[in-house]
Amino acid sequence: MSFLDQVRRRFARPPEAVRAAVAADPDEQVLAWGVLARDAGWLAATSRGLRRVGAAEGDDLLPWHEVGHARWAATTGGGTFDVTPLTEVEPGVQARLPVVRHVLTDAGDLPAIVRRRVDQTIVTSRRVPLPGQGGLLLVARRVPGQAAREWTVVFDDDGQRDDPVARETARRKLAEALAAEQPD
Repeated sequence: MSFLDQVRRRFARPPEAVRAAVAADPDEQVLAWGVLARDAGWLAATSRGLRRVGAAEGDDLLPWHEVGHARWAATTGGGTFDVTPLTEVEPGVQARLPVVRHVLTDAGDLPAIVRRRVDQTIVTSRRVPLPGQGGLLLVARRVPGQAAREWTVVFDDDGQRDDPVARETARRKLAEALAAEQPD
């Protein structure tokens, strides 16, 4: 992409379909967008989250604090985003959903914006090994509309959630993390 194309892209307005998808919420703003392959629409980074806009699958929004992982692999002009969404399976415990692959023909500023937005939600994260094998991730995130950060546990393997020893380790480590941030 030439320098002139980059300047044009930076000051271009989002496509009409992307603007229409966020029009219902006056606080949601489009930050960046990329063109999905096979005329499937657009992938947009907004102030609320990662939004897929297109006729085939409709519009959906993945809030930033529910993005477990987003991996970008660039190709000439475009690339692929592999996004791992998180879902709450019980209070304080999240599970990884299957990876969703977004193939883009034109990514624009989308990779940098997605990285920055996901990073901004994470206050801290700690990897904790579990007895035997595997582990868990303790994550404190900023959640829009909440003053306090939200701590969650994500097990490496969903089967570990049923293991009493793994659950006790998770409970203890989460309690330690919460106690460490409480003033005396």
